[in-house]
Amino acid sequence: MRNTSQEYDNVIAYCRQLYTNKMKDYGCAWRILRLPSLTDQIFIKAQRIRSLQENETRRVDEGEAPEFVGIINYSIMALIQIELGVAEQPDLSVDEATRLYDEKITLTKELMEAKNHDYGEAWRDMRVSSLTDLILQKILRVKQIEDNKGKTIVSEGIDANYQDMINYAVFALIHMKFHQ
Repeated sequence: MRNTSQEYDNVIAYCRQLYTNKMKDYGCAWRILRLPSLTDQIFIKAQRIRSLQENETRRVDEGEAPEFVGIINYSIMALIQIELGVAEQPDLSVDEATRLYDEKITLTKELMEAKNHDYGEAWRDMRVSSLTDLILQKILRVKQIEDNKGKTIVSEGIDANYQDMINYAVFALIHMKFHQ
């Protein structure tokens, strides 16, 4: 029997540890990044995944999994930036940045559980390549909303798109058995 909640937690535990370790190495230098810069970082990661999925040869010995992890962590950083705004200088301790990470992932997991219930775990029958395409689509939506100065008429906001990207990346990593 599959336990989506536990699989999700296992993936996030790895992502969180990497985030915390990078905070210890670099501090929170990412706090100076404007939202479009974070969106572009996520775009680069998703585009690389798609390229790896389509090309037979690789010149860099890194697979898709680290890129999905990057999508998760950059998306959480973006959610933090939405809440706090951009800083002029790094301004968060490791503990505060980790507390914010946990806060954002808790809300994102709650969203996943609600949607997963309503959709009947349909993602389990999806291909990793489709999840990649959905992430790219969400990125393009975010870019359009950013170009519209954050205004939408009938669509969900930027934060919901980042949350969906996190959840799609977690699903991809579960499919790849990354969590085990």
